Amino acid sequence: MKRIVLIILVLNYSLGFSQYGRRDGNRIGISGGITNTTLYTSDFNVKPENGWIGGFSVRGNYYNDWSMIFGMQFTESNFSVETINALLQNEDVKYKLSGAQIRLLLSANLVKNHLSIDFGPVLQVNGKLKIDSSNKNNIIKGTALLANDIIDITKINGNLYIGASAGGKRVRAVVFYQYGLNNIMNNLNRFDDLKIKNNNHDFRGHIGMISGQILFNL
Repeated sequence: MKRIVLIILVLNYSLGFSQYGRRDGNRIGISGGITNTTLYTSDFNVKPENGWIGGFSVRGNYYNDWSMIFGMQFTESNFSVETINALLQNEDVKYKLSGAQIRLLLSANLVKNHLSIDFGPVLQVNGKLKIDSSNKNNIIKGTALLANDIIDITKINGNLYIGASAGGKRVRAVVFYQYGLNNIMNNLNRFDDLKIKNNNHDFRGHIGMISGQILFNL
């Protein structure tokens, strides 16, 4: 994993440097901002929570009013699930999703250097979900699952990205939405005992993320 991250960072820097040297409007960008993430599933009740995201990108001219964007971002996203604790009280347990995203986007420049619409695929590599240790034995409402039972999710996922950026050459505001194309809960379906606890249903869930960021072009 460390080697993959290093290779991507080197590629990102190399592409950006070569594009920047041409002085044709291509830019290396550094961005950061907040996320609001949820899990779309019918298996249990989920509430969106805030998190953060940030990383690097290279924007290069492609054809006429179209550009390509290659980027890598790191995110710590959160959502909460309704549970019942040991005192038989309702309690929302927050799940943390940490990972890296690699994106390759097509960008339509509506107003050159000032306004664009961006869309394309995102590869997401993440670890297990994380929760506070004091909540791990909470029971997820409507099921026989413990809060800790659903943390071992699928590690490699694909998302669809659509967003917009507006501003100047140096600083832009970026707003985007990502939807998980694959079932991020599918890894849990390997365990028959968990499916039994889930009312004999297969696990299904898709990530939804809204983000607002500030982008600084170098």
